Amino acid sequence: MKYGIDIGHNCNPDIGARGIRQEDHLTMEVGTRVISKLKSLGHQVINCKPSRASSVGNSLQQRCNIANFNRVDVFVSIHFNSFNRQANGTEIFTGSDTGRRIAQPVLDNIVKLGFFNRGVKSGLHLYVVKNTNMPAILVECCFCDAQQDMNRYNPDSLSDAIVRGLTGQTAPNPDEAEKKTILELQKALNRLKIRDDNSKPLVEDGIIGNATRSATRNFQRLVGITENGMAGPTTWQAIEQILAKPVLRANHAAGTTVKYLQHQLKVVVDGVYGVVTATAVQVFQRQEGLTADGIVGPKTWDKLFS
Repeated sequence: MKYGIDIGHNCNPDIGARGIRQEDHLTMEVGTRVISKLKSLGHQVINCKPSRASSVGNSLQQRCNIANFNRVDVFVSIHFNSFNRQANGTEIFTGSDTGRRIAQPVLDNIVKLGFFNRGVKSGLHLYVVKNTNMPAILVECCFCDAQQDMNRYNPDSLSDAIVRGLTGQTAPNPDEAEKKTILELQKALNRLKIRDDNSKPLVEDGIIGNATRSATRNFQRLVGITENGMAGPTTWQAIEQILAKPVLRANHAAGTTVKYLQHQLKVVVDGVYGVVTATAVQVFQRQEGLTADGIVGPKTWDKLFS
């Protein structure tokens, strides 16, 4: 499913309502989470908020144009109400029967958080509902000038409710996802025999402590990438290149995997598979009972990792 998510306002002079909290801030808090959670569930997401506009009308027009150009399946505009400090609750506007079928479970899930149910209503008077080519809903999450709504407001639970209403699924908890990623990093570094600054293997606990950071830096230093102790895309690419166990031959290999190989064999780490490295490989292969051909294939890699 391809969703067009419109983070309401946040585009001067289109600044939204003011209350106990500014609508701009609230829509950004919820909208960015909705986008992230939909993506984590495997959906394609188009952010329909423009970066600049000449007027409020131009801001609205751009949002529709982005959704229409990208041919999203469903357009979702996220807003917060403001009225008289007494009105409260959640309402969703749409312009078609299909839109109502999309809006109702979103409303139901938000109401479960304790917000007053103001219903699904006709939004044919609203620009973004009228001018998008796909089913569109505009979610007024709650009232930013109502104390009881702001007391209940939580961007994580609201974004969860919207995503669950749209997809029927609950996005992974970011903390759990982060812990899983850290755990995978610790396992990978241990398999590669990369130690922390105390020359100890990592405890595989999913916690990014000093030991994991230092081991990550040690790996980054080894393969020649920026030493920041954080496993970004470049670090993961290097780890995955090595764990893929590519076949290495003398005078035909260079780079990250050769640097790791040289480190393990305790020869000069220059990333070039020359005569010295080939000789060290042959010595290692003989010690491990392998054919001493100087070719680093799966069996040699297995011994290096074991």
